[in-house]
Amino acid sequence: MSTDQPSRFSVNGATMGTRWSAVFFASRVNQAIIAADLQAAVDTVDATMSTWQPQSALMQFNRANLGQWVVMPASLCAVIALSLQIGTASGGAFDIGVGAAVEAWGFGATRTAPDAVSIRQISAVTAAGAIEVDLANARLRRNSEVQLDLSGIAKGFGVDRLAETLLAHGIADFIVSIDGEMRLSGSKPDGSGWLVGLERPDRTQRALARTLEVSDLAIATSGDYRHWRDHNGTLVSHTIDPRTGAPLQSELCAVTVTAEHCAVADAWATALLVMGAEDGLAMAARLGLDALFTLRRGDGFTEIGAGAFAAASVMQQQGVHIK
Repeated sequence: MSTDQPSRFSVNGATMGTRWSAVFFASRVNQAIIAADLQAAVDTVDATMSTWQPQSALMQFNRANLGQWVVMPASLCAVIALSLQIGTASGGAFDIGVGAAVEAWGFGATRTAPDAVSIRQISAVTAAGAIEVDLANARLRRNSEVQLDLSGIAKGFGVDRLAETLLAHGIADFIVSIDGEMRLSGSKPDGSGWLVGLERPDRTQRALARTLEVSDLAIATSGDYRHWRDHNGTLVSHTIDPRTGAPLQSELCAVTVTAEHCAVADAWATALLVMGAEDGLAMAARLGLDALFTLRRGDGFTEIGAGAFAAASVMQQQGVHIK
């Protein structure tokens, strides 16, 4: 048995308009090769699922002729299939068919101001009613005019690809993240879990709300406090309610979800945020989801937890363990 003590490695890079990072413990590894493989993994996700790259596979599919089967990367087909599944389970609160609404409200790649004409023309067509997925043959078909946007799940999927890349290198003790979505595996050399900070959903400053010691799960947060804009004197969130075609406006300002895979946690965090505190909490309880809801009330915040967070939410700062 090897007596080599694992060393700590930290690598990061650019992706999806933000940064990815990985911290891991391992012995006798080539950091440069691993960093290159991690970058390649997220580059592939970005090139496949980005709405900011006109030639991404997703944008090519958004331009495909109606009724025509189009062969697409297997990963894109899988993520769209998962999105449709979660969309159905959430009663439509998660719907990737919001691309036109995202653009109309000025949160898309063009970053234009909200367009009143385009907003009025937003279609009520849902992704579930418009898209067919053939996983066996890695192909997709649009049966109605709909523009897909995977912003509510692609970063989570990218995190999963980072995790899978490290596991393929035989590395089992790590934390990988993209813009706050993260997946954690194994432990530190002393046997302790990974310490994760949850940000206070404050639009004016960055501050820590609480810390969690986490092992072997993924964690994702959706909120209204980082990407928003002023529209006619009202602050509107970048998260679109697919049921109305308009940005969310609610006292619920953040939802954190844990799951085995980050793509699942990412999508459900968005779905529960869209549902609102009461319906979201009921859905989380019904499905057995571990979720933390943060509501903005007056000058402060109130937390409500479901599952593993039900007990954690009554604790104000340190010592919360999710294992």
